[in-house]
Amino acid sequence: MKKTKWGNVFLPNHSYIEHKLSMMRDKDTPKKIFKELIEEVSIMLTYEATKDFPMQDINIQTPLMNTTCRIIRGRKPAVIPILRAGLGMVEGVLKIIPQAKVGHIGLYRKPDTLEPVEYYSKYPTHLEEREVFVVDPMLATGGSVSYALNSIKKAGAEKIKFLCIISCPEGIERLQNDHPDIRIYTASIDERLNDHAYILPGLGDAGDRLFGTL
Repeated sequence: MKKTKWGNVFLPNHSYIEHKLSMMRDKDTPKKIFKELIEEVSIMLTYEATKDFPMQDINIQTPLMNTTCRIIRGRKPAVIPILRAGLGMVEGVLKIIPQAKVGHIGLYRKPDTLEPVEYYSKYPTHLEEREVFVVDPMLATGGSVSYALNSIKKAGAEKIKFLCIISCPEGIERLQNDHPDIRIYTASIDERLNDHAYILPGLGDAGDRLFGTL
């Protein structure tokens, strides 16, 4: 992992992540390929974010002998996408954690103030006992993600990690201030936001590119 100036921000150091990000950024990449790339990078981020899961010993019988092995301990994890763009990352997470429970939170930003508005939420039970992954491809202003994390914490979640494809300093700083306990796993920390709160250089609107609503 690359070191960042933020203690809770983790940036994988991987050639194929950079390669796939370059393809995602290209405005001419077709929707089908873009969706596949989001899923593939999500797999790689999830691999990094699950390294410290709690473990327990079990006894099993291999074809040759009895032995002690280790498995993940505790309730099944939860993955909660921030609708709608977060849906594009879910299958990637489930490729690593197929047993995960899936919740949802729906937010949109007011065009004039950019403030988040919640229109839907449904979470797995016993969030306080689960490792929770909140996913959204873009961490821009951080307002929507911070709002979502507040909602998910109110529902009981205590062990939360946030996964995104692209982030920027403004969004990271917002989450560091609002939620210093949250670990952020991101494939890229881009330069900055423009006047319309889009990440530069970024990849455009991830939701529009995922669902063909450009």
